[in-house]
Amino acid sequence: MKAVILAAGESSRLWPLNRKHKALLKVMGKSLIWYTIAGLRRARIKDIIIVQGPQRDIERELKDRKIKYIVQSKPEGMGNALWQVKRIIKGPFFVLNAERIDAGEIIKKIPQKEPILVGQKTKNPQLFGIMKLGRNRVLEIVEKPKKKAPSNIKVVGVYLLEPNFFKYYQKVKKGRYDFEDALSLYMKEKEVKAHILKKSEEETPFLKYPWHLFSVTKYLFDKNLGSKEVRIGKNVKIFENAVIKGPCYIGDNCIIGNNSIIREYTNLEDNVLIGANAEIVRCIFQEGTHIHSGFFGDSIFGEGCRVGAGTVTANRRLDRGEIKPTGLTSLGVIIGQNTKIGINVSLMPGVLIGSNCLIGPASVVFENLQDNTTLYTKFKNETR
Repeated sequence: MKAVILAAGESSRLWPLNRKHKALLKVMGKSLIWYTIAGLRRARIKDIIIVQGPQRDIERELKDRKIKYIVQSKPEGMGNALWQVKRIIKGPFFVLNAERIDAGEIIKKIPQKEPILVGQKTKNPQLFGIMKLGRNRVLEIVEKPKKKAPSNIKVVGVYLLEPNFFKYYQKVKKGRYDFEDALSLYMKEKEVKAHILKKSEEETPFLKYPWHLFSVTKYLFDKNLGSKEVRIGKNVKIFENAVIKGPCYIGDNCIIGNNSIIREYTNLEDNVLIGANAEIVRCIFQEGTHIHSGFFGDSIFGEGCRVGAGTVTANRRLDRGEIKPTGLTSLGVIIGQNTKIGINVSLMPGVLIGSNCLIGPASVVFENLQDNTTLYTKFKNETR
């Protein structure tokens, strides 16, 4: 049995964390695709093919010679990515998204004898492909229905298909959703079973938008750490009076300053510096980010960011309402790579800030900032 992992997309919906493929974001020192592959191998699927983009960033990150890598030269969708492996598929095969970190657990429960689509109940059908069902058979997939959905069962992103699927793909009009169109055509002539997961929505994470990385991280923490465990890497320096409350992960060569407080579900990758008198809760810091005193709650920082002392991320609205369009009531800031922030900056709830931005001291950021933006504010935002 083969598994084809699709990792060639541009991850555009994950801005500002999309400078590289979303499956290369790290949690507990490993990229998300590493967890996907490890799960497949635990499910005894060792013949793994990865379809990646022309930059070959997946291959460089993994350095795994047991995997076969195929390049999709242009980001022309899931169907086209799968088409690239047609010549090397001879029997039934799994197809899954690169960030499907629970794929191994799902596959263990699937009867591997006939075509299957894995589904799960959802309260947000507008975000997913939705199954139209009949007697436990999938009849059609309706992509992101805006009005009435055919069911409340979303497509999870794990498929068991046969090689003759490619004949149906050849027949459909090529476009953004040609994979789903080919599946619907395939299902009109072939019986495709639905395997509906029994777990709740929260226990099966997905990664469509950047704030979904919080639920992915929580899932991995709950699976791999004790409820109060703090896992600390090599050469970490923790100074006097610092307090760390688990579950937390601190990577290699990190520095935790005097009197800092690091609270539950915080993930610090390698070479992160937390200055003195900082408070951090439920945050995700990618490699090499440095911050100083201030409050950082429910926030994500990309690689190599620099944040001045006294900076505060507001993570709740004054009325405690939803931070749109996320569906969350607690969300700080999400920042791309290599952004620099001056001292005493205030960041409002749910603000997204791109890569390579420069934010001047004492600025107040109310709105999203695109990549490469410079912002200094006095009484109003002035960008250039």
